[in-house]
Amino acid sequence: MKKLAFLFLIAAVACQQPAKKEEAQLYSKADFESTIDGKQTTLYSLENANGMKVTLTNYGAKIVSIIVPDKEGKMDDVALGFKSIDEYQTLDAGQGAVVGPFANRIGNAKFELNGEVYELEVNNHNANLHSGTQSFYRQVYDAKEIQTEDGPAVEMKLHSPDGEFGFPGNKDVTVTYTLTDDNELKIDYQATTDKATPFNLTNHVYFNLKGEGNGDILDHIVVIDADSTTEVINNELIPTGNIVSIKGTDMDFTAPHAIGERIDSDMQALAVAGGYDHNYILNKDQEAGEMTFCASVYEPVSGRYMEVFTTEPAVQFYTGNFLDGTLTGRSGKVYEHRYGLCLETQHYPDSPNHPNFPSTILEPGDTLNSTTIYKFSVRE
Repeated sequence: MKKLAFLFLIAAVACQQPAKKEEAQLYSKADFESTIDGKQTTLYSLENANGMKVTLTNYGAKIVSIIVPDKEGKMDDVALGFKSIDEYQTLDAGQGAVVGPFANRIGNAKFELNGEVYELEVNNHNANLHSGTQSFYRQVYDAKEIQTEDGPAVEMKLHSPDGEFGFPGNKDVTVTYTLTDDNELKIDYQATTDKATPFNLTNHVYFNLKGEGNGDILDHIVVIDADSTTEVINNELIPTGNIVSIKGTDMDFTAPHAIGERIDSDMQALAVAGGYDHNYILNKDQEAGEMTFCASVYEPVSGRYMEVFTTEPAVQFYTGNFLDGTLTGRSGKVYEHRYGLCLETQHYPDSPNHPNFPSTILEPGDTLNSTTIYKFSVRE
């Protein structure tokens, strides 16, 4: 892996200590038991030998909580979210969800494939965002708990019929969440189709390493192994098709920077997005699908440290610019402006409309395989 990752690993201390203080239980399994579109929803829990806990629901294949210790051993939930299925349905179904079949934006809400034009829901300016308002994050997956060689896991499966959300092909998706004793939350994605179709799967979990609802993320220190981005020129954030360097700019995170240090810069790309909401092109072979270091986040007060590794070629770094105080999280705390950050591993936005971008077209007979790992530790 890249030297950049190892520089920070040297300073990281793995969270092998038992919890000194448990977080209060804010919800129960019963709060996640419901029937949606004739299918049962529920809550799943994973725990490793170090006391790290992750809860998930098969409604949207969502990460509900990620509970990890700080440098004093105090446990906190570092994922934003809600305390019941009802709240996810009514407040924000995208929190913590698997996004698909195509994450991020498709310009003009349409694309052409094999001579046919496919029109999608317009739900963000003139574009389609995250495949529309009823896409994978509002679907109920068939799920089961399994044991893998890496640790306890939950396997979730979804069938999406031809034409659903405007996308061609009968599509089958499997998402597997695994929690390892190295404090890694591993997300494996697989997909197949019987007709050529765009696929771009990610997870939209918001992180706050201070703890859910415990203030903004402006003090979080970020590293992203990327020297370039897909150019955007207005607040619709649709790529122009150009790949531009960000070296030495206020978007450059190849060296550590606190988010708040430059977020309100007058740099055009930051100004039109209202902060960071950009596709960072990772410094790797864009077609190889190799697992490499992507990013790290360090919160200096708690000492919590998160690393991201992925087989994807890029990551959307988003700083909660549209959180506006209208959502109340599961602990009863209001999610104000920039109270969470996302690192959404992905292929490039609007890829179906840009032949110079790495292809997102999945063909019949092929299988999409993608893995992302979020690894947690502490630094003194």
